[in-house]
Amino acid sequence: MEAPLHPHHPHSPVPPDSPDPVYWVTPRHLAGDDNALAEHVGDTLTALGWRMWPTARNTLLHTSPDGLRGAEWTLAAHPFELGGLPVAWQLSARTHTRSVMTEWNAYFTPGTPTYLLRALHAHKAPAAPSPRTREAVLAALIEQGWFRDLDSPHTTAPDPGFSSALSLEAVPPPIQDADPRPDLTGWQAWAQPLLSEPYLWCAAFSPSVPHDLVAAFASSLASPVPVPRRTLPDSSRDRLVVVHRT
Repeated sequence: MEAPLHPHHPHSPVPPDSPDPVYWVTPRHLAGDDNALAEHVGDTLTALGWRMWPTARNTLLHTSPDGLRGAEWTLAAHPFELGGLPVAWQLSARTHTRSVMTEWNAYFTPGTPTYLLRALHAHKAPAAPSPRTREAVLAALIEQGWFRDLDSPHTTAPDPGFSSALSLEAVPPPIQDADPRPDLTGWQAWAQPLLSEPYLWCAAFSPSVPHDLVAAFASSLASPVPVPRRTLPDSSRDRLVVVHRT
């Protein structure tokens, strides 16, 4: 049986400093970022020993201890949009510290659940291609209840509620990658609570992002484990289930 969201305040999200309880909700791909995507990811990177400094573009650049991985909070610079939403985080990797060009990049808009980015940082995020194939990405979703798209069974998997999907498609022009060949494909993910409504969040991976890294993202995306939230997106509020309150 579903519990009502915020029974005492059904039409307003719970602010971070509210004495009201924290709600553990599913599905996580509709839970939003709790309006704290920058803080939560930044804290995760700091705990992992990453360094951070502001840039001249009013962004915050984080680098891994080995200097091979980067994460930049780019919302203030507004580099480009995915699905009508501005890019907020850009992740990148290179093969050696002397390299100026990154091997691959991944982009995430506001609203992306923090746990999805944490899954990427928990993974070692190699710059070099991995032996795993795109099938490993789809398997990470299917094993947890998602299913293959009837029209594109080898490249696309939506969730059972048809509110989110991960698909291997031609990448938009702003997506940067070390491979200069045209017409390459990269993984793209999104959540759209209702077909007639705007996207809740979008993510895009450049063609050279290792499949095992995207598989880690996919596994977290489809996980049935509830996530804690104080602030819930208005667009997906009616589709979230409260599993527990603390």
